[in-house]
Amino acid sequence: MADFFGHLLHEFDLPLQNPVLIFSLILFIILLSPILLRRVNIPGIIGLIISGVIVGPNGLNILEQNSAVDLFSTIGLLYIMFIAGLDLDLNEFQANKNKSLLFGLFTFAIPLAVGYPVCYYLLGYDFNASFLTASMFATHTLVAYPIVSKLGVSKNQAVAITVGGTILTDTAVLLILAVIMGNSQGSLNQQFWIRMGISLAIFSAIMFLLVPRVARWFFQKLEGEKHSHYIFVLSVVFFAAFLAEVAGVEPIIGAFVSGLALNRLIPHSSALMNRIEFIGNSLFIPFFLISVGMLVDVKVILKGPTALIVAGTLSVVALAGKWLAAWFTQISFKYLPVQRQLIFGLSSAHAAATLAVILVGYQAGILDENILNGTIILILITCIVASLATEKAAKKILVLSDDESPESETGAQLPAEQILLPIGNIANIEKLLEFSILIKDKKSANPVSILSVVSNNEEAELNILKARKKLEGSVRQASASETKTSVIATIDYNIASGITRTSREIMANIIILGWPQRPGVIEKLLGEKLEIILSNTDKMLFICHFAKPLLAHKRILIAAPPLSEHETGFPLWVLKMAALAQELSAPIQFFCNKNTEEAIRKKRKKQKSNSSATFHYFEDWQDFLILSRDIRRDDLMVLVSARKGSVSSMNLLENLPSKMERYFPDNNKIVIYP
Repeated sequence: MADFFGHLLHEFDLPLQNPVLIFSLILFIILLSPILLRRVNIPGIIGLIISGVIVGPNGLNILEQNSAVDLFSTIGLLYIMFIAGLDLDLNEFQANKNKSLLFGLFTFAIPLAVGYPVCYYLLGYDFNASFLTASMFATHTLVAYPIVSKLGVSKNQAVAITVGGTILTDTAVLLILAVIMGNSQGSLNQQFWIRMGISLAIFSAIMFLLVPRVARWFFQKLEGEKHSHYIFVLSVVFFAAFLAEVAGVEPIIGAFVSGLALNRLIPHSSALMNRIEFIGNSLFIPFFLISVGMLVDVKVILKGPTALIVAGTLSVVALAGKWLAAWFTQISFKYLPVQRQLIFGLSSAHAAATLAVILVGYQAGILDENILNGTIILILITCIVASLATEKAAKKILVLSDDESPESETGAQLPAEQILLPIGNIANIEKLLEFSILIKDKKSANPVSILSVVSNNEEAELNILKARKKLEGSVRQASASETKTSVIATIDYNIASGITRTSREIMANIIILGWPQRPGVIEKLLGEKLEIILSNTDKMLFICHFAKPLLAHKRILIAAPPLSEHETGFPLWVLKMAALAQELSAPIQFFCNKNTEEAIRKKRKKQKSNSSATFHYFEDWQDFLILSRDIRRDDLMVLVSARKGSVSSMNLLENLPSKMERYFPDNNKIVIYP
């Protein structure tokens, strides 16, 4: 018995060595610290960093910086950069790339300009040490990014230019590090520059030319293997980090670039994106934040006034430089003060690249212990300030965006949206449900209603049970993307009548139908089932033919007939197609006349649509197939049709769906009835 208790007590010797015990302790910290600090309105991120300070080798010495902690913290850091690249709105970034470049210049040059004279003249360091320390001020780590992601403001333009600027300034600083190291070692020659240029060019070619093609092929060929998608994505992230290291830059650059490379292939509302964010925010990123805290040595302030003066000076200069960069950005682009605060919050935290620069400089003998200790204190202070500033600004922006949310033409709020998804063929449900999730208003509390209509006969009750069982998998699919669904199985003598009746009962405003699978029956559908639904409802109908995965689309082509802008449902389909384009990161090409083009432009501006859109003049609806000149195999074709007797109704519209099926069999297609 004594041996047992002795062995048990030995397991709790500090620092802990048992990997199971270490892992369980860290999980308890991840679980409890945000919950406890939330009561005093302190962001959970700060709780994790402070917890790291307490349990780390410079605190209570419960945990030490061993290989397991280092591995998980590295994964967490790469994960932060990867999610930042994945979350980046590429359409917004493309539209504002000049703003990102200018912000990158501000957030790089201003801290460098402020920091160098302070280090050289005030603290008395030589050129190499002063320039390297000043370059550290220019870096920033997106420690507070999970806050904007969680609060749903990651699509704000201020966030887009800050994330875009991050990669520019960190890359520049890490290149400076390589140059200063080469200079201190006397190897800064022509061969150095040639080697770096070639390696970065090869890295960029692999990431932006090869990886997207391989990923698109993988996602299409293994469409049903959802768990494999996540493993593949994770493999790409770490392989990209390794390639970046081989190319001579930090692995965080590779992780960010992998997010950019996969950005267009992972819709923000997809189940895969939800899995990526869930696992990262639950495990890997908190691990990294705790490890940052473990680096902090609060005792350095007791090592004499020099360490304290250096730590205070570095912290003040770092925060002042980033605030000035945010202020200049606000003035240049006429942003709101709250957007300036958001930019400052996101760009003021120093952790990853900062630590890399200082540690390399310290190990090379360029920097002394005072700079190293001062930087550790700086990391703690800037992470706390960044978290508080970001959360406060993000909440203000969230309130402003809610106040400016668009309304439908009738004045009804968008959260009242209700989507009905009738299912005839269970094989079609996965892609139709994915489409429903992508276009669904994220603020709507209503679930996507999946409907199965069972014939009213002697086996009706048994068939209802079978239908509900078949639809259970669909509920799991939607749950993976955190989308609410409800399954409705109803009895009716006629399927179309059952759909019509249910749409009224649940007050649906959008009905999504599958395209008939058998060739040649489209005419029959349009004459019977669809005709009943069209004549007995005023709902918006999407008739979808999805032979390929939705992420396979590189463009969305929308043909809108004359006067379609006068239909009641015009604003809704413009909004939904913009939402789809945003999720797929695919540009829209409209084919319409001048009046419709002007109306679409006005509506998109009012709805603040960020998706890229171009317009082509088209009025020859008698010769609709002339569009084949502009259509590629990976295009999503969308035809805006009309009910009989409506403003934009034309007889020739009735035959166009069958022509689309006959002449474009390989393309995914949608026919919209506003």
